[in-house]
Amino acid sequence: MSVSTAASAQTVCAPLPVLGRDVTVPLVTGGEVTYAALDYAASAPALQRVWDDVAAYAPYYGSVHRGAGYLSQLSTDLFENARRTVAGFLDCRPDDQLVFTRSTTDSLNLLARALPADCQVFVFETEHHASLLPWQDERVTYLNAPRTPRQAVETLERALADRDPYGPALVCVTGASNVTGELWPVRELAAAAHAHGARIVLDAAQLAPHHPVSVQDLDVDWIAFSGHKLYAPFGSGVLAGRADWLQAAEPYLAGGGASRKVTRREDGGVAVEWHESAARHEAGSPNVIGAYSIASACKALTEAGFDTLVARERYLIEKVRSGLAEVPEVRILSLFGDDAPRVGVISFVVEGWNSSHFAAALSAEYGIGVRDGLFCAHPLVRTLLGSDPQTQGECGAPEAAPGEKSLNAIRVSFGAGTPDEHVERFVNAVKELVRNGAKWNYRTEDGRCVPAV
Repeated sequence: MSVSTAASAQTVCAPLPVLGRDVTVPLVTGGEVTYAALDYAASAPALQRVWDDVAAYAPYYGSVHRGAGYLSQLSTDLFENARRTVAGFLDCRPDDQLVFTRSTTDSLNLLARALPADCQVFVFETEHHASLLPWQDERVTYLNAPRTPRQAVETLERALADRDPYGPALVCVTGASNVTGELWPVRELAAAAHAHGARIVLDAAQLAPHHPVSVQDLDVDWIAFSGHKLYAPFGSGVLAGRADWLQAAEPYLAGGGASRKVTRREDGGVAVEWHESAARHEAGSPNVIGAYSIASACKALTEAGFDTLVARERYLIEKVRSGLAEVPEVRILSLFGDDAPRVGVISFVVEGWNSSHFAAALSAEYGIGVRDGLFCAHPLVRTLLGSDPQTQGECGAPEAAPGEKSLNAIRVSFGAGTPDEHVERFVNAVKELVRNGAKWNYRTEDGRCVPAV
């Protein structure tokens, strides 16, 4: 990136205001520093706009649906308007159904419960556990990690060509890897799925906060994502897409709100008529604040303009990647290669360092929050590290003490609220730690590497 381009990116593409941008944290070496939140892939900070919208609504909070009072009716309107806003953000089809859930994990488990009895599922081993684990039975085919986007499409085409062509099938794929940040060829995978009579669900947890996502343009059948990765950390997620399988399935949760009519049967039991709308899978009191916060984030990102947000993020990605490239001991993990398009998620290992030790030093000595571990994508990280896929490991926990060999990696991730200074501090800290070592002693405590007292 040229100096003029960098200056333009800094001038035109200012970070969006987020909560916590002025929080200071103590350093083990003395003093305090403004916290550099570089773990967006786990949970992004709340946009200031989202927080302000939620705070303005909070005094008017009321029960959703069926309430006669003014606050209940206002909250119901807010909830259903949020549904329409998010559907518009995703460019859903007119007859699609949008269900508010708790998270991406909840959304994909809901869809797994709604699959026809004889549905076959195809999923790459590279998926996050949220989209890898819900389909646990003999109908699932796990596909090996591809090393190019074209290979991903060819692998799926071969697997679908070998399946029973007369039964229903579902393909599950991520839009952007939570480990490497690389974008997957979703549109091409959807075309391959549909050509073989299968449907496809897109895990957009890492894609939606960084890029515009159009259900119609990508031609996916369902899409799932989490509010807490979309700058709306209030406990809600989304599953949006075709209504037929959702309407035909038993409710994901049985209870009030999902039922349209409940009567006693002559045999002493109860007979239930379930809603056919999204309410069928939204039993209980809906999280209206969570839904409203997602809608607020969707509006904020749309108004900011994804072209601007994407341009700034590419600028930050180049800052980090070029900085890490100057450190020979650092190896960036990748499936598709250096030139693959990606979002602001970068994982790497450092020669001679246990990843947990390195991440602990970044936090304790520089006030930088990153993630270390296997990132709830164990098969993918082990493939990228070249380790035994059977080796035991906990999601996000270290497997070795400081100085010992690590089977984990370090992940830095950022987004619309990340200022330049945070990534610059991170790159400089990596260089200093590799060159000079840690300034403090560390020990393993309760499965985490922490500064020794």
